[in-house]
Amino acid sequence: MVRTNQHNTAWLEKFNDVVTLFPEIVEVNRLAGEYDYILKVVTRNNASYDAFYKKFINLIELNDVTSCFSMEQIKRSAKLPLETAPLQSAP
Repeated sequence: MVRTNQHNTAWLEKFNDVVTLFPEIVEVNRLAGEYDYILKVVTRNNASYDAFYKKFINLIELNDVTSCFSMEQIKRSAKLPLETAPLQSAP
């Protein structure tokens, strides 16, 4: 997750350009709340993440960065729950 104190078009355009340079970044979302963006980054191991991180922070000015690592994937679904039927109670 990243936080910036640069909320202007020039910074946003540069940020967009920088994230497209890294195939390790597979998803970027703008957030409401404490952090401004969340990036989903896929690397082989901690050493490759560290190499990615060092390159990334040298290309774009950020105010704060925090990283979390997935230890285990419990559920993954691409299906969006957008049906109009009423919700049913769980089994």
